[in-house]
Amino acid sequence: MSIVKKIPKTTDPDELGHRQSGHESWHAFEIMAEFVDATERLKEITPAVSIFGSARTPVDHPYYKLTEEIARLLSDAGFSVISGGGPGIMEAANKGAFAGKAPSIGLNIELPHEQTNNPYQDISQNFKHFFMRKVMFVKYASAYVVMPGGFGTLDEVMEAITLVQTGKTVKIPIILVCEPFWRGLVEWIKTTLVNEKMIAIEDLDLIQMIDEPKQIVEAIFKHYETRGFKLSAEEERVQLYL
Repeated sequence: MSIVKKIPKTTDPDELGHRQSGHESWHAFEIMAEFVDATERLKEITPAVSIFGSARTPVDHPYYKLTEEIARLLSDAGFSVISGGGPGIMEAANKGAFAGKAPSIGLNIELPHEQTNNPYQDISQNFKHFFMRKVMFVKYASAYVVMPGGFGTLDEVMEAITLVQTGKTVKIPIILVCEPFWRGLVEWIKTTLVNEKMIAIEDLDLIQMIDEPKQIVEAIFKHYETRGFKLSAEEERVQLYL
């Protein structure tokens, strides 16, 4: 004999709406808690560089080895390195930084497949919400280094470009690595988007293509040589509204 009291089913739209509203309200608190926890753990990691790329890149692939080298140089130059915390390019970024002088940061996401946390993380922060994780990639980055990747990488780089283009975040270097991989996309941006007047021609200046690891580090330092890495009070205010 069961002693579990079953909740009676209802088709009353008012009651169903009340239950749904209550669930969404608690979910909002969960989002707030995730944001506060991540902010408290990551607020001291700047200057930092976010590295994006495919989760599917094997460890013996040239992209993996190149990412590891870039991350190591950035770490030794004093930049914390932020990756998605998973396998592939993300692992290479964390591995390179883990061997360097500055912290290796993994922003891990719960996914039904592909994502398993790599072991090369000085700070490992877990997220349930994709959008909250993406905010943290942007919030603390002094530059973005974008390696070859799939839909997730394209989503991240396009969001980064959009945030800079619209002034929702400060202008920072956005560097695409492995020119042959990105060539077709950049050419399409230059022709179709510009010719159709979907973007201004000066928006092309928001991205750079650099393949040499040392030149990537130099390009980031060059961007900041006249202003430094510390945000002004106005820039900090802007960052609050990502």
